[in-house]
Amino acid sequence: MKNIAIFASGSGSNAEKIMEYFENSKEVKVALVLSDNPNAGVLLRANKFEIETKIISRLELKSPKKVLIELKTKGINFIVLAGFLRKIPREMIQDYPNQIINIHPALLPKYGGMGMYGLNVHRAVKDSGDVISGPTIHLVNEEYDKGQILFQKEIKIEPEDNAKQIAAKVLSVEHEEYPRVIENYMIEYYKRA
Repeated sequence: MKNIAIFASGSGSNAEKIMEYFENSKEVKVALVLSDNPNAGVLLRANKFEIETKIISRLELKSPKKVLIELKTKGINFIVLAGFLRKIPREMIQDYPNQIINIHPALLPKYGGMGMYGLNVHRAVKDSGDVISGPTIHLVNEEYDKGQILFQKEIKIEPEDNAKQIAAKVLSVEHEEYPRVIENYMIEYYKRA
């Protein structure tokens, strides 16, 4: 059994889709949900699935020794980011090389980097006049949104779509694809290992 920790800062709709997807898996288990926000909706979603949750402070993330010990103690093999708004520290990336996956709500390399999350991304897409958008699933490295791309899917933007409508279209693709891409990547990762 391979264990996943989900890191999330907000409502956790992607996290919930991942929890649902792996709920009855014999190979992959969501073993832990970590959040930097004690009021995050993701914590309630995790409770529904009886998945352990933990709040981590900014300080604990900046000096992640304690968090890394927790992850190792729980036997975490992969970290999945689902709307986690903090930068992952170098030590964590080094301890989990090519084992941290993120989802971004635009077609990277466009609209990535610091401050590019949530509606900020979709407003930038709308303001640019782009006629396509879509999610990118990628590995995490030491630069925001610059890790190896695992998956992208284009969706058509209609001229009348506003930022919220673009967000809803992208999110529905994220919900459908993110758990499957995680599973496929993990299978490939362990084949190579």
